[in-house]
Amino acid sequence: PLSDADCAEAAEQLQDSFATRLNVYRTMAHNPALLAAWAPLRQHVVIDNALGPQLSEVAILRTGHRLGSSYEWAQHVHRARACGMGDSRINKIRGPLEHMRKDDATVARAVDELFYEKRLSPHTQQALVDLVGTAGLFDVIATVGFYTTLGYILNSFDTPLDADIAQALRDTPFDP
Repeated sequence: PLSDADCAEAAEQLQDSFATRLNVYRTMAHNPALLAAWAPLRQHVVIDNALGPQLSEVAILRTGHRLGSSYEWAQHVHRARACGMGDSRINKIRGPLEHMRKDDATVARAVDELFYEKRLSPHTQQALVDLVGTAGLFDVIATVGFYTTLGYILNSFDTPLDADIAQALRDTPFDP
C-alpha cells in the first residue's frame, strides 16, 4: 500500500474517498488510472447493488474464501458483523452448501459455479432471479468479478489487513 503522501499524489482526484481508506485501494493506487476507473463500479457493486447488505456479504465472503484471500475474508467478516450477521452464519459461508441458510446457499452456489464452471447454470440463474431479481442476478456476477480482481491484487502483493480491522478482530475474535 502507498503511504498517505504517496497515495495523495497518486489518487489526487479521489482524495477523502474510499481510495485512501483501505489498504487494497492504497495498493491499487500504484495505477491511478485504474483506481479512478474503479470508483464508479465500486459505487455500484459495493453500495448500490440489488443484493442488500447481507447477501452481498455472502457473495464477497464466498469469493474471498475461494480465492484464499485472508484480507478479503477478515475485512468482510468485520463488514458482515456490522450488517447484523453472526459468526456462526459467517463461518458456514466457507463450508458445504447444505450447512447454510437457503438464501446464503443460493448465492454461494452461484459463486462456486462462476469459479469452477465459469458460468451459471440455468437452475442457479432462476434461483437467483427468484431470490434477488434479474438485477440481483447480474449483481452477483459483477460482485464475484469485482472481488476476484481485488483478491488477485491482494494476494499478489501480500497487502496487509488494515490496522483498524485487525484491531477490531483482536478485540472481538471471530468465534464460529
